[in-house]
This record gives sequence, structure tokens and C-alpha cells, in this order.
Amino acid sequence: MTPPWRMNRCTTEDCQHEQQAITYPVYKSVHISALKQNGLLQSLSATPNGCREAGVNTEVLRAREEWDAVASVHPGGIVEKPLGPIPLISFNEALQYFQTADLSDCRKRIQPTVQRRGLAAITHFLFGPPRLHQQLQSERDLALAIAQCGLDNNEKVHMRILQTIYKKLTGSRFDCARYGPHWEDLGFQGMGRGGELHSANECLPGGTDPGTDLRGTGLLGLMQTLYFVMDSRILPVAREIFKLSHHETQNFPFCVMSINITRIVIQVLREERLSRECNRRQQVIAVLNDLYVAVFLRLFNIWKTQKKTISDSGFVLKELEVLARRNPKQLLKHLETHVNGSAISAREDGFHAHAFSSEVLGSSQSSVTVDNKELKFTGVGDLLSEREQDS
Repeated sequence: MTPPWRMNRCTTEDCQHEQQAITYPVYKSVHISALKQNGLLQSLSATPNGCREAGVNTEVLRAREEWDAVASVHPGGIVEKPLGPIPLISFNEALQYFQTADLSDCRKRIQPTVQRRGLAAITHFLFGPPRLHQQLQSERDLALAIAQCGLDNNEKVHMRILQTIYKKLTGSRFDCARYGPHWEDLGFQGMGRGGELHSANECLPGGTDPGTDLRGTGLLGLMQTLYFVMDSRILPVAREIFKLSHHETQNFPFCVMSINITRIVIQVLREERLSRECNRRQQVIAVLNDLYVAVFLRLFNIWKTQKKTISDSGFVLKELEVLARRNPKQLLKHLETHVNGSAISAREDGFHAHAFSSEVLGSSQSSVTVDNKELKFTGVGDLLSEREQDS
């Protein structure tokens, strides 16, 4: 089923049809990738039964050999063809990779906490949440460094994370292309221009690029989605939310929504509103993941019970952000109640919407109120600079 946010966008077939209509009278001027795209080499250098024709020009044959050895080139760099199926990756394995990877450049760009000055700094010191224990600060910095990492085509772990998310959400057993409209089915919207959203009628080379939606959350956005789909206790929940994202009238871009939730989690961390819980559990990343799932559960409850649509997304995200900043402990408690009281781990297909009753997640009407002003849905997750308080 084609998600409504993809309607009226030119299809890959349309692009290929336009490209195939182009003729190249002089073969020497044709780039090798153009020959590959239009299939001219196959028709010139092979007969219907696959044998070479005797009269084929040697230059064309040599170009064909070169073409066979060329890797696919996209705006994000060279994408090597894998020798076999890309194996799934667990959250812990991916996290171990980042723990040992060289993230020095990413660490230089992090801002561990919101900078406060003057009266705001004094008020926060006297009445604000406790500071994160010193032994946990390195784990916090690791999470924020991951949020500064971009998707790299040449990093196998990055590609495994992306493929795992695709397979677990769609149920597919097969790898998918690095670029293409299939990522829109998951709710990615990036079209290869640094996170910029595009006209519905604009056709861009290379197809949808999930990496352009990660600005502001980096690979932490993918890591939290990976956690969501790789934990057997909550995978059925992720799939139920993914199913709702394709609803005829209540649809929304699943992965873009997920990235926005990660953006909220990062901001709550930087404001030190999770420090008390992190200190209690002596963990940081696990607390971030739990808050991410808790916020997504809350979103599902609001979206489903109140019949929200994409036009409400800005208001819903704002409400979730206010709630997460004001009372993250309540969200985490509701998540714990849900996990402990649910039997979803026993049978994946046994999940029902009533699991998100008001007793579990709280009444969606009584949480917070938001000023009645127009809010724009965040297409890509940018860290909010407005939290940098001045006196």
C-alpha cells in the first residue's frame, strides 16, 4: 500500500521511463553508468540467448567488462554490493561497535547539558534536578556522540542497522536497496538533499535516502528504532504502531515520528531531567531507550483513541515534549506497568490496542495543555536551541 504522503510523487518507473526516452547517438560520450541504466550494453553485446555477437565493437565489449566491475554510486558515496544477505544486528552488538569506534570528531560537537546563565543558573542549581553522577557522564557523552554521527555507506554496522529495521518492521527476509521509494513505506522522507523536504512532483536521482532525515539525532535516531524492533517484549508494539502509521486516515511517517521522539529524549537528557533516574539505575542509555519507548506508547494511545491525523502531529509532539520534560518518571512508570502486565512476549500476534488503557498510560486528556497556536510538524529532528536559557 502506498502511504498517502507519497501520493502524486513521481515514481521510480516514471523516472526510468524518462531516462529511457533519451537517446545517445555517440556511444563514446556516454558515461558508463548511463549505459548501465539504459541497458544499451546488454542489447549491443549479447544475443537473446546471452551469447556475444561476432560483430560487436571491441570498445563496447571492453566497456561492458568495466560496467560489470563498477560499484553503484550514489550521492552518499560508493555502495558496494554485498556478497550475501546482510545479517541482522542486535542493539547490544551495535552499541559495542560505537563503544569501540573512533568518535573523537563527534565528541567535539556535543553539548552535554543546556547552558544556563545568571538567575536561570542559580535557580537550576538550587531547585533543579540533581547532577548526573560522574561515573555515568562518559555513557551520557557516548549517547550524545552517537547523536552526532551521520549514516555512512562504508560502515557495515550502519548498513546492518538500517537493514535490520527494514526487515523487522516489514517482515521481509530479503535485503533492500540503500536508496529508493521503499524507505518511504517505513516513514522516511529524505530525498538526498540534507534533510530538505521536496515537492510531491519532484523526481530526484537516487531515490529516498533515510540518512537525510537524521539531522539533529544522528545514528541515535536509528539506534533507538533498532532497540524498539529488536526487543521481543515490545516488537509487537512497534509493529502495531507501524500498522497504524499506514491507516487510511490516521497515517503518519513512522520513522520521521520516531526520530522526533529521539529528539525529545535528547533534549530531556541535556536538561538533566533524567539524572535522578539514571543515578538510581546507574545507567544512561537504557534509561534513554525506555523513555523513547514510553513516549512512543503515549503517542500511540493519543493518536489511536483521539483519532489524530497528520495535521495534528505538531500539537501531539509538543504535548509529548512538555510531558517528557515535566514528568519523565511518570512515563517510565507507565511503561514498566505495561511491560510487567502484558503478555506480548508470549505471543507476538496477541497485542491489542486495549493494552494502552487509561489505567496503564494515563488519561490522554489530563496530561498537559498546549497553547492554542499553530505548530509545524518537524520533518527532521533538530536539537532545540531555544532551551539555551539566558538571564
